[in-house]
Amino acid sequence: MFVWDGEGAVGRWRARMPELSTACQAFRGTVAAKVVICKPGDPEAKGLVERFHDYLERAFLPGRVFTSPTDFNAQLGEWLVIANHRQHRVLGCRPADRIEADKAAMLPLSPVEPTTGWRTHARLPRDHYVRLDANDYSVHPAAVGRHIEVVADLARVRVWCAGRLVADHDRIWAKHQTISDPAHLAAAKAMRRNRFDVVTLPTQVEVQQRPLTDYDALIDIDGPVA
Repeated sequence: MFVWDGEGAVGRWRARMPELSTACQAFRGTVAAKVVICKPGDPEAKGLVERFHDYLERAFLPGRVFTSPTDFNAQLGEWLVIANHRQHRVLGCRPADRIEADKAAMLPLSPVEPTTGWRTHARLPRDHYVRLDANDYSVHPAAVGRHIEVVADLARVRVWCAGRLVADHDRIWAKHQTISDPAHLAAAKAMRRNRFDVVTLPTQVEVQQRPLTDYDALIDIDGPVA
């Protein structure tokens, strides 16, 4: 069972009924789990989610520095081992003493892994960059003007073109960043240089020039004076 704090990416209440997003429905169906969306204005239910966040803010985050989401998860995993062996007043025991009983009551997960991450299709623009979550990632310029597939998860951003990998970057969680692969920049520079090298002067077209006397004869400029 998943208990969610009414976030729009997961679902919402509509006409007094919970309505899950399409992506959440697919995820829930694959793992055979139930999703409970907290009702608006229900502080007791929403407190189940917010209480754990508050506990992390007070007991885990102070004084820590994180270099990446992977580093955050690694530090959190180490800290949870310690935290779960502390006596909790509400539980009346240590969380580590309850884990085996909780596992025994759980059903096994589906053998089919759910689809996660982001996937989109587009045509690569001339600047050979794709935008994901307010950040720009470079793509090999050989794919400019062609259809590409952008596949991203929490750690990587990859771009494919006709079955060929044309970009592979670490996922950046800051906003408004430009991430450039040096190989992509060098390829773009070489392609621009090669394009300028093949530019030639336009072909000179010979145009016949008629003698001015032909025009004089046409308008009879030398005819008799009236």
